[in-house]
Amino acid sequence: METKYKTYSHIDSASRIDGILSESDSSFPEVDEIPSLDKLTYKNGFYVNCSAIFVDIRSSSELPNKHKRPTLAKIYRSYISEVVAIMNANINCSEIRIDGDCVSGIYNTPQKNQIDSVFNDAYTINSLIKILNYKFKKKSITEIDIGIGIDYGRALMIKSGFNGSGLNEVVWMGDVVNGASNLCGNANKGWGNKVIFVSDVIYSNLNNHNKDLLSKNYDHDCYHGNVINTQMEEWYAENCKDTSDELKGVFY
Repeated sequence: METKYKTYSHIDSASRIDGILSESDSSFPEVDEIPSLDKLTYKNGFYVNCSAIFVDIRSSSELPNKHKRPTLAKIYRSYISEVVAIMNANINCSEIRIDGDCVSGIYNTPQKNQIDSVFNDAYTINSLIKILNYKFKKKSITEIDIGIGIDYGRALMIKSGFNGSGLNEVVWMGDVVNGASNLCGNANKGWGNKVIFVSDVIYSNLNNHNKDLLSKNYDHDCYHGNVINTQMEEWYAENCKDTSDELKGVFY
């Protein structure tokens, strides 16, 4: 992204702050679906109901102690590129963000079947990690574990940055983002906690088949499961010959 450099002026800064703080509350309407990004300006924003998914590597801070930087780059690039590929293939995914080894997505889900599609991405990512670990093992690279969290709720969508600089991004704020992040932070961590954590509201909006794949986690007041993608599991069995590495999970 090209940056347009301008001398900083605290007087101009104070004027910009006044302008932002004086914006009308009516510039932040409630909408039923995530609007197109071209509707966002530096003077408005939208409150939307949406779903959020967070994916994070467990104990990633230990990886630099096990591998040199070129190998670390390969670990993170392969993991991030394929998680992003799964999210990006979902027509309901409106935004994908990468923060270190955490990949998150915001999904437009006004209909129940669209929430099932987010859950589909979660268990597809879970199966992806099995394939990834098989390939890591063949290269003598440390296998990874992940946690996945999904939540649904209200978010404020705004365009943030410095007007005229070319530096801007969409910022999502609200309980749904914090909820998915917290669920992800607890998933697959500690005894008995499974890979995929979903909030009660996500669980209640899944179809009956998907609900049956999950169980209540009373410690974290959510539902969880080690759900996998059957088609990917069949491919793994055919192409990744390793009988000692059986995936323990619930088949979709």
